[in-house]
Amino acid sequence: MAVRVPPSAAPVDDRRPSPYERLKQAILTGELVPGQQLVETPLAQWCQVSRTPIREALTRLEQDGLVLRTDRGLVVRERSPEEILDIYETRIVLEAMAARTAAIRRSPIDVITMRRVADRLERLDTGDEIELVEANRDLHRALWRATHNESLIDLLTRLDLHLARYPATTLSQPGRWREANAEHRAIVDAVDAQDPDLAEDLAAKHFTRARDLRLAIWAAGSHG
Repeated sequence: MAVRVPPSAAPVDDRRPSPYERLKQAILTGELVPGQQLVETPLAQWCQVSRTPIREALTRLEQDGLVLRTDRGLVVRERSPEEILDIYETRIVLEAMAARTAAIRRSPIDVITMRRVADRLERLDTGDEIELVEANRDLHRALWRATHNESLIDLLTRLDLHLARYPATTLSQPGRWREANAEHRAIVDAVDAQDPDLAEDLAAKHFTRARDLRLAIWAAGSHG
């Protein structure tokens, strides 16, 4: 079946996002669901553009790993729990590397930025899961930027795209938000102190904990 174009968010002016950003957001929020066919003509009508920028956007999304080419054409990629676990395992390694690199390369401005974000996270109302996820992402992006390593930042950004598609966040688990903020503080402190070994170890433990909570969420779901 061809893609059912979401009825919401019709563009109203030239400030609307690019077709790539719009389709990416639709995938991440679930407007375009896993396995759904992506047909150029209705997508072009939805975005109010020609088919050429839609084709370019779909090519980029395929490169991002969010879209898959099948015998039915391009579809929103589906991922198994095993694949998501693989992403977590990879992210543990890369986030640990990022923390280590940041501890070596960070500037005073990087530290100030990370501490400001950490302060904001601790003041945040934990009732809004989407806000939790976005604020948490701000902290990790600040850490990535402190590495001053564009290749590492690019890899982590791509991995984060895949995890962002899954609405159940580990941060909403009882006690996890407070625990995660304490872990963030410890990582920032280690980066500030320019202790790469400690920063690497703390970051690895932080994401290992997130992986284990993700497994617990799946286990609970499998039992209804």
